[in-house]
Amino acid sequence: MSEAGIFKIEYPAIKSAGVYYFNTYSGLRYEVRFGRRQDNILHSTIVFGVVNDEFEGEEYVTTNRGEVYRVMNTIVVIVKNFMAEHPKVNTYEFHAVDRDEEKNSIKGNARLKLYKRYLPRIFESGWNFNFVGNNAIVTKS
Repeated sequence: MSEAGIFKIEYPAIKSAGVYYFNTYSGLRYEVRFGRRQDNILHSTIVFGVVNDEFEGEEYVTTNRGEVYRVMNTIVVIVKNFMAEHPKVNTYEFHAVDRDEEKNSIKGNARLKLYKRYLPRIFESGWNFNFVGNNAIVTKS
């Protein structure tokens, strides 16, 4: 993937911190956070979303200002960077939060569909995908 198709990434000063930021052209500030499970430090949960003050503390809200593909391409680069710096992590989990109009929808969650499209760009051969509810769990083979 070309670096030209991404936003400028602010990498953590301490690699183990696992918190990355980037700003979109429309002025949105995104945070991408890698959390470790207490019961398994080799299992990382990835949470990302907009952290601008205009969203009144709604942590990890996502918006669509025509930048979704560049945002997702940036997240691909961030996750690959984290994976390179933490090669022993063998499980990654993504949670696709429902938008209000998607709650109890039989059509499914648009974010999960987007994750299904982008996860193969992050995790190449040797990884298994498991989709349970609104969760995507990726494990090393």
